Amino acid sequence: MTNLSGKVALVTGGASGIGYSIVQSLLKANIKVAVADLNSEKLRDMEEAHKGNLIGCVTNVTKEADIENLVNKTVETFGGLDYAFNVAGASKAGAIIDQSVEDWDFTVDLCLKGVFLSVKHEARYMKDHGGGAIVNIASLNAHVPMFYGAAYSSAKAGVEMLTKNAALELAQNNIRVNAILPGLVATPLTSGLTNVEAINEAYMERIPMRRAGDPDEMAGPALFLVSDDASYVNGASLIVDGAWAVSGYPDLSKFM
Repeated sequence: MTNLSGKVALVTGGASGIGYSIVQSLLKANIKVAVADLNSEKLRDMEEAHKGNLIGCVTNVTKEADIENLVNKTVETFGGLDYAFNVAGASKAGAIIDQSVEDWDFTVDLCLKGVFLSVKHEARYMKDHGGGAIVNIASLNAHVPMFYGAAYSSAKAGVEMLTKNAALELAQNNIRVNAILPGLVATPLTSGLTNVEAINEAYMERIPMRRAGDPDEMAGPALFLVSDDASYVNGASLIVDGAWAVSGYPDLSKFM
């Protein structure tokens, strides 16, 4: 990829999983990074390990004031903002007929509203400072429904459309916005499923590459999308799933 050295990025949900891998890849590329997460202890450890190159910001991405503070702190510390990676997400699963409004709101607010607020304030800064590039982490579930995952799948479908709409609106401001749609990735959030042998086997039956992705395998595509090598890629959805999308979703209902 074109040299990214000297740029400034922020990553939401950057203390674990895909976000953490993106942070590590950014640091290796000599990019200054602001990491947003709720895990204050992990953020302190990351700051200590990368003094001068990384700051941690305790951030609830569903709170607009927190996102405003994140962008302001990034700019104040590192002098700008070139790239943003909106990764924060989680899910409270449940069948549609049983799911509580509270669990639905938790999932949709975190996965969709959090991305909306992030893009809003990242783009506000970039618009007035020459542009930039934003990558939103959606999911294969934006295209493929999942048993007991209506809230998550709906929110991630929303992230994909939000990405396309943002690309449409912001292209005139030299801001590119793209999405990555991961399949099954080995992270703490998926371990509750993949640690159950029968469920893991059901996934493997549907994934032609017969394994979960590694978080680092999401970081490479994410950095590509903000690089100049992707300078004409805008409003795109990059599926990174080991060919899962061509095979279909496993029937998890028998395990619930």
